[in-house]
Amino acid sequence: MTYLSKLHKTLEDGHFAVTAEIGPPKHASAQGLRRHARMLGSSVDAANITDCQTAIVRLSSIAAGVHVLSCGVEPIAQMTCRDRNRIAIQADLLGAYSLGLRNLLCLSGDHQKFGNHPAARNVYDLDSVQLISLVRRMRDESKFFCGEEIKENQPAFYIGAVANPFADPFEFRVDRLEKKIKAGAQFIQTQCVFDLERFERFMELVRARGLDQRAHILAGVTPLKSWRAARYLQTGVSGMSVPEALVERLKKAADPKKEGAAVCVEQIRYIKENIKGVHGVHIMAIAWEEIVPEIVEQAGLAPRPATGN
Repeated sequence: MTYLSKLHKTLEDGHFAVTAEIGPPKHASAQGLRRHARMLGSSVDAANITDCQTAIVRLSSIAAGVHVLSCGVEPIAQMTCRDRNRIAIQADLLGAYSLGLRNLLCLSGDHQKFGNHPAARNVYDLDSVQLISLVRRMRDESKFFCGEEIKENQPAFYIGAVANPFADPFEFRVDRLEKKIKAGAQFIQTQCVFDLERFERFMELVRARGLDQRAHILAGVTPLKSWRAARYLQTGVSGMSVPEALVERLKKAADPKKEGAAVCVEQIRYIKENIKGVHGVHIMAIAWEEIVPEIVEQAGLAPRPATGN
């Protein structure tokens, strides 16, 4: 019998999935990781473990994933192409699977110039589409990237990828998504959705190609703590679309953090009830993990469904 991860089973059974994100620390202690995992508890189906996000050195995604798993939260290990050649990637994949990690998110990775080692050499031996394809090959064909047979115990990951509905040129966003799904991506997590109108247009194109029937799409949502955070995303981060009305709403709020959480709940409810083809949400509560259980409950997504194999 093929083992399905909790996330895989949740989506295959038709439930509206909930994932969150845990960022590993910039030190060698797992105490904070474990605290965040226990905080998320049963509010999520799985949690992304970021891989040196923004190109800043952090505890390994794989090691962090093992700590999170030991606290009862299923991890989604991230694997970026920036830092590893195909030999190192395959070694890490075998190691991650041997340690009990079953979900994998394949990414290109933020360029090192944005991190704390801008003079570091990147690798990019593969791009994210190639990585997806080759991870699928290890699982489905029992072959290493070079074509050599994996004679036993091949890693059978549930393969994920990311999509940005808001980057330009807009008309190419669905083309790139389709490439990732053709390569073998089974679930997709999107960039933060603030502009619901543009996201609806993106999903119309997704449905027109039947991509929502070929992969499970999770809309990214982010609770904002202040109008300044909204303004920064609006003006300082490429590939983001933040309506001015949202900035003004947070600016006028008596309690911006409470308002930011309320906006996130509204977005989740709207997406779930009105945008066809979306199979879940990915909550990116940046340095605010403690708000996730509250958002999940207020959005009517608690308790999470029990799964079994």
